[in-house]
Order: sequence, then C-alpha cells, then structure tokens
Amino acid sequence: MSVIPLVFTSGWASGINAYAVVLLLGVFGATGVSDEVPAALQRTDVLIVAGVLFLCEAIADKIPYVDSVWDTAHTVIRPVAGAVIAALLAGESGSLPELAAGAIGGSTALMSHLVKAGTRMAVNTSPEPFSNVAMSVAEDLGVAGVVTFAIFNPVAAAVIAAVLLVLGIVTVVFLASRIRRFLRRRAQRREEKRLAGTGAHWPPG
Repeated sequence: MSVIPLVFTSGWASGINAYAVVLLLGVFGATGVSDEVPAALQRTDVLIVAGVLFLCEAIADKIPYVDSVWDTAHTVIRPVAGAVIAALLAGESGSLPELAAGAIGGSTALMSHLVKAGTRMAVNTSPEPFSNVAMSVAEDLGVAGVVTFAIFNPVAAAVIAAVLLVLGIVTVVFLASRIRRFLRRRAQRREEKRLAGTGAHWPPG
C-alpha cells in the first residue's frame, strides 16, 4: 500500500505533463536521490527522449490554440504514460499488482488531462496570449514541485495532488460556458475552411 501515494501523484502529474514526470523521476533515480524509481526510467535513451519531448511541449504549451491542439493529440498519450509509470513503480516496490497500479495512474492522469485541456480551452477565449504563458509556467512549476515533494513525502504530495485535482474539476465546471464558446469557435472555423475548400473547386460561373 505504501506505493499508492506516489502512484496517484505521478498519475496526476502525468495528465498535465507526462514528459516532465518521466524526466524528473529518471533524474532522481539516476542521481541516487531516490531508490523508488524503476530502472527503466533511468535509462539514458529514455531521459534524452523525455527531455526533447519536454522541450517541445514547453514551447507548444505556451502558444494560444496550439496548446489545445497539443492537448488533443495527448488525450491518449498522457493517460497511457500515467498508467505505465504507475505500473513500473508498483512493479519495483512489489506492494501492488501492476494492473491495479496502472488503473490508478491511468485514470488519475486522464482526469487531470481533461482538467488541463478544458482550462486551456477557456483561456483561449481570451484575445491576449499572456494568460497561456502564465498557465503553462504555473503547470510546469506545479508538476515539478509536487513530483519532487512526492519523492521525499509521498503521502503529503498525494494529498496536495488530490486537492489540486478537485479544484481543477471545480474550475472546469465554473468555466463551462467559456469552454463551449471555444468549441463553437473551433467548429465554426472548421466549417469555414470546409466551405472555402469546396468553393475553390467550383467551376467559374
């Protein structure tokens, strides 16, 4: 049971930035800061790939509308990453079946991902780009802080992650009207592009 807090926290963080979680845990394990990190996450090739993808996400996540496209593309990736990381953590500790740990990590990652994606949709209804940058920086710092804290105090970190998840869900519910507005605008732009493409193939009258 002792691995559950770390599994939950890593799942929450993976839903926001899975590459940062892999990179942080791998570095903590490779440098000897923690003995809880699976050897698979400490491999040099894994750390290099995670670092490159983290840099890509750090850039895409701060550009209005690009961040939402990036989130859409990661709707499957982040929950799967959360499940894999959780299963590896459980497999190393031997205190939880890997399947159960994967379910906890994957479902938590999915919930936090939906919160992140929904919040970004609401933020993208604002005409200025600074809110996107502020949100992205806050998310990166939050993930780094909570995951680091989880290495030294997993129970307290899990409580913080749970509180942040609940607050995120409440925020998304509160911003539901803005999210719907974003979706309507995106659907309208797609329809305009479709009509423009159709019109381009009409013979001249």
